[in-house]
Amino acid sequence: MVQVARGLASDLEEAGHRFRYLIRDRDAKFGTAFDAIFASIGIQVVLTAPQTPRMNAFAERWIGSVRRECTDRILVTRERHLRHVLDVYVAHYNAGRSHQGDGMHLRAPDDAPNMIPFPARIDTIRRR
Repeated sequence: MVQVARGLASDLEEAGHRFRYLIRDRDAKFGTAFDAIFASIGIQVVLTAPQTPRMNAFAERWIGSVRRECTDRILVTRERHLRHVLDVYVAHYNAGRSHQGDGMHLRAPDDAPNMIPFPARIDTIRRR
């Protein structure tokens, strides 16, 4: 993991990215040398709370959503294309996608309050 940290730290410095924090769990594979590499480039390592196995669940759920709804459906050609795709998906995820149901009527956050969502009829849905 130390070698991976060195590679990431050098890539971040070369690209000019300035991150202030790295949030990581308390796994034993991340030692003091791992933390020292990021501290040397000015990134503060923040540990997750001890004995909280569900803390990563939120991040894992978002990553799973990105994979299922976005990157598994698109052929990404290069890093710049990936960044653009992810920027568009994040905007859609935070504004145009429904997060909760109102009964059985799903609404997106930017929907007009008087809009009535019409679900698709079961007999019109076809699988290919």
